[in-house]
Amino acid sequence: MSVRFQDKVVVVTGGSRGIGKSIAERFAREGARICVAANEALVHETAQALRDAGAQAISVVLDVTDKVQVKAMYEQVARELGEVDVSVQNAGVITVARLEDLTEAEWDKVMAVNTKGVFLCCQEATLRMRAAGKKGRLINTASGQARQGFIFTPHYAASKFGVVGITQSLAKELAKTGITVNAFCPGIITTDMWAYNDAAWGKLMGDYQPGELMAEWVAAIPMGRAGTGEDVAGLVSFFASDDAAYITGQTVNVDGGMFMS
Repeated sequence: MSVRFQDKVVVVTGGSRGIGKSIAERFAREGARICVAANEALVHETAQALRDAGAQAISVVLDVTDKVQVKAMYEQVARELGEVDVSVQNAGVITVARLEDLTEAEWDKVMAVNTKGVFLCCQEATLRMRAAGKKGRLINTASGQARQGFIFTPHYAASKFGVVGITQSLAKELAKTGITVNAFCPGIITTDMWAYNDAAWGKLMGDYQPGELMAEWVAAIPMGRAGTGEDVAGLVSFFASDDAAYITGQTVNVDGGMFMS
């Protein structure tokens, strides 16, 4: 594999597992210095695995909804790895509930992590990129639900439509600086979140046993399989590369053909 990102500094939030972990692993294999951040101690194990594989990596336990913590993370990255070149805003949460059961607390948490968290990280990363004179990359995790909302998750759909709006707005504002801002919409990916989705939606949509509803959905994907974290990481690494220097404000589906737009 090439070393396109030799000596580049990459931050990945939500990097302890799933898509974020795969993204961090891809950048590490291509020579980047990595900060993986998440709201759980597991992120330290992820960083250690990256170091064991030969990468320079640090880990931060982080609440992306807290501006003070976000600022402190990027300051730590600058001290220990160098100023950020690529920031991947991947931290996200979901809950599934009927309209009458969906609480304000659930709404507020999902919007705060998925949308405010993206904004705060983009804001701080941009400040540091501009101060360092870097033509950096901001890459945001949206969702298939940024294309079309789905039953029992209006708060999640709203948060992910919001990610696309943030991406487009910042792309226009930052275009003349050389900083690009793009997003991606993963479909059904084999992660812990999708194991939860299968169980939670399955309970509300019928008498499904674990795995049955997801199997139905996967069967309807034109490419005939669920995606992997590696499928997503390939697109993210492209967005971060010099090959994508003239691409900004875009949101690309990674879903095997579920949504074609």
